[in-house]
Amino acid sequence: MTAWQVTTPAPATARPLRRTAVPVPEPAAGEVRLQVVACGVCRTDLHLAEGDLRPRRPNTVPGHEIVGYVDAVGPTVRDVAIGDRLGIAWLRETDGTCTYCRRGAENLCLASRYTGWDADGGYAEYAVVRADYAYRLPDGYSDAELAPLLCAGIVGFRALRRAELPSGGRLGVYGFGASAHLAAQVALAQGARVHVMTRSEDARQLALALGASSAGGAYDAPPEPLDAAVLFAPVGDLVPVALGALDRGGTLSVAGIHLSDVPALSYQRHLFQERTLRSTTANTRADGREFLGIARQHRLAVTVQLYPLDRADQALIDLASDRVNGAAVLLPAG
Repeated sequence: MTAWQVTTPAPATARPLRRTAVPVPEPAAGEVRLQVVACGVCRTDLHLAEGDLRPRRPNTVPGHEIVGYVDAVGPTVRDVAIGDRLGIAWLRETDGTCTYCRRGAENLCLASRYTGWDADGGYAEYAVVRADYAYRLPDGYSDAELAPLLCAGIVGFRALRRAELPSGGRLGVYGFGASAHLAAQVALAQGARVHVMTRSEDARQLALALGASSAGGAYDAPPEPLDAAVLFAPVGDLVPVALGALDRGGTLSVAGIHLSDVPALSYQRHLFQERTLRSTTANTRADGREFLGIARQHRLAVTVQLYPLDRADQALIDLASDRVNGAAVLLPAG
């Protein structure tokens, strides 16, 4: 099958992905194999390709927002049939027995493994996953629209929850790519006022079209104090900016797996008056099921920019250059 591998990490413009032919994977016990029909291009893939995220194995196939149809099942698999449409996301395995797993925080499991990092992902024609880590997907969305829901949507939802936005509250969103444009819609559906700060004019226009109350530059002050904020842009310089925009008691949640260095914070200016700074680490399967349930109940507008699988390297370049409005999604040829 055709697949793209990260060979030697380098800037996206140096094209660190290599297109190659690899064997079709066979599902092991408890696993299912999907014929991939769509795979989102996540900023985490870019971090892996460029070396911000250290590769865990050589020649990994990236991609962890995978939509596909089951075409083979391994021994012991139950309740999955050939032809089912399923999703594969970032979290693909935990030990299920550690302190974190037992308390419902499997995203913190020290033995956790991830699609497109510890195991091959969806920049390929086929992918495998344990059946108990695959997701049932909501109807009413195209394959391409579903792909970004599986990481951008799920992890953005967790980051939004960690921001502890009160009902009807004022939310700041810093950066407005794939994840942010979905999390903002969840907040809007819950009655929030959303203010977006991002450097892309196209993204600002999209934010306003989706119902944001305002959309300004990345370092601009929002028009009112914020009860909560989520930082989606991987830019540490924005942490003090966002903290400074919070009202008393507000919380800033950082959504990404990678963040550039954060400049020095002033306790009085940025954290006093019970402001809180929190990180977000991956997601639990419960987060995924809850978010996909919301997507069933509230039809989200998923903005996608489509690329054929054979242009995966160009999709990464466009993502690195802020030329993707919404989410980039790879589709197989034909």
